[in-house]
Amino acid sequence: MATVEKMPMLQVGYDKLTDQLRALKAERPRIVDAIEEARAHGDLSENAEYHAAKERQGQVEATIADLEDKLSRAQVIDPKTLSGNKVIFGATVTLLDEDDKPVRYQIVGQAEADAKMGMISYNSPLGRALIGRQVGEDVEVTVPSGDKFYQIEKIEFI
Repeated sequence: MATVEKMPMLQVGYDKLTDQLRALKAERPRIVDAIEEARAHGDLSENAEYHAAKERQGQVEATIADLEDKLSRAQVIDPKTLSGNKVIFGATVTLLDEDDKPVRYQIVGQAEADAKMGMISYNSPLGRALIGRQVGEDVEVTVPSGDKFYQIEKIEFI
């Protein structure tokens, strides 16, 4: 029997995926209408509108299946209910970089990661390097731009 791997995420990530799914399901009837309209133009072998609509339908259906899979495996975690002195999923970590400049990241799921917003995946190189660490520990991580060094200054669950 295969086990289904749970996908940890915050409520905001779950809501984002739900909204995307709702929007794609709402697009379905418009795609069907576009296919019907293109079909009415005659010869399908050279009908670019028909082929574009069918391609879009395939993309939408694949994305819907992917989103439904992620949502069915979602394990929504509220960081406010967590505590501890180690970096875990949902923790907000303040780091000092090599120049003692503070940077702050929240450890989140893959579906909601956005480094520009300070949300990094637990599967990212930095996320993996931080998990299980404590305040005061030094962290070295290899990223595409080279090696980075950080010191964990603070761990919060907010």
